Amino acid sequence: MTHAPLPLAGYRVLDYSQFVAGPLATMLLADLGADVVKVESPTGDAYRHYEPLGGGESRRFYALNRNKRSVVCDLKTPGGREFSRDLIASADAVVHNTPPRRATQFGLDAASVRAVNPRAVVAVVSAFGSEGPHAGRVGYDLIAQAYSGLLTADARVEDAVPRRSGGIPYSDITAGLLACISVTAGLVARTGQDKPHFEVSLLGAALATQVQTFVRTSADPHLAASGNQVATPADLKQTATGIADLSDLEPYYRCYEASDGFFALACLTTTQRQRVLAVLGMADQWVGDPQAPPASARERAVRMALPYRFAERFSEQPVAYWVERFAEAGVPAGDVRLVAQLFDDDQVGANGLVRRVEQQQGGSVDLLGSLFKIDGVARQIPVAAPRLGEHTDELLSELADGASIRPRRSHDV
Repeated sequence: MTHAPLPLAGYRVLDYSQFVAGPLATMLLADLGADVVKVESPTGDAYRHYEPLGGGESRRFYALNRNKRSVVCDLKTPGGREFSRDLIASADAVVHNTPPRRATQFGLDAASVRAVNPRAVVAVVSAFGSEGPHAGRVGYDLIAQAYSGLLTADARVEDAVPRRSGGIPYSDITAGLLACISVTAGLVARTGQDKPHFEVSLLGAALATQVQTFVRTSADPHLAASGNQVATPADLKQTATGIADLSDLEPYYRCYEASDGFFALACLTTTQRQRVLAVLGMADQWVGDPQAPPASARERAVRMALPYRFAERFSEQPVAYWVERFAEAGVPAGDVRLVAQLFDDDQVGANGLVRRVEQQQGGSVDLLGSLFKIDGVARQIPVAAPRLGEHTDELLSELADGASIRPRRSHDV
């Protein structure tokens, strides 16, 4: 079956970034068809060496850098900066997470890129943004989560200090998605000769994950600013207690243990909650607002008993039974899996969300497939993450013979 070209086929994106956010953005652009050239120092992206496997490279690097070509370019040397300028002249977009002073030194700031190629979109990922008292601070995901309040969003009463939920880099992942959106928006911009210069920050990304709670009105006294400049043990305890209290009062949006494992119940409407009660043959006079503050200690005790009654019933049957019963009733419910169980999962496989590649140093590697279905098909078959500098000679040859010169596109103005 013949498919139309992928949406970003013919575009070249230079990826000067390291670690997570920038590489994730450019990986997604590659999934959409862009020619992504990973421009690395002689020692490579630092993530190549993070918790390396037997072949000397990291599974984390493999995960974020498939479908790319790698060139070595030493930006600390005049020759490397000249090579970089040639690459920029051939590109449609430049993505980096280099601090401002070094970006200017290396010719990656917006002014330098525009001087070489005004039609190239620039997307920069920083820790705290380019303005404000912390603009110059370097930071990773954990720092952004800490500063943004995200680190305490899943506080538990047993926590002595804040901890990152599941070790998941929410700020990095969200910043990568925002950077990808920025580049695609810039590629279709029709506002003039110079393409836009985008900035996204890990701080902004961390706040984006909290968009539903990062809201304050005059009617929310509990969101008033405290006198503290940093979170204290008392703050952590108060936050954790509040989270636990809401969780304890909400029996319709949580996980339960069936006779053979765990499943999740997720009701967001009164109708769905009423259907749960119908399936279980129970009643709940607070079904319309299960997280409303109890009016008395007696009411609290009555309401907090309901999840235990649910749990007793759920323990009588296996997960599949409850998931099927709730599906028939129009209630969202699903079994709980470990990520390691998903490589061979039928649902994941049917949607192309896992793909196998052959890494020269790592052997067979199963990776996340393309997140995009286009015309009903998960089209992109991933190519293994490149070896350091694997395509340097290839790119030099393209630049020399003019093969990298971009055709004028209809949206170029």
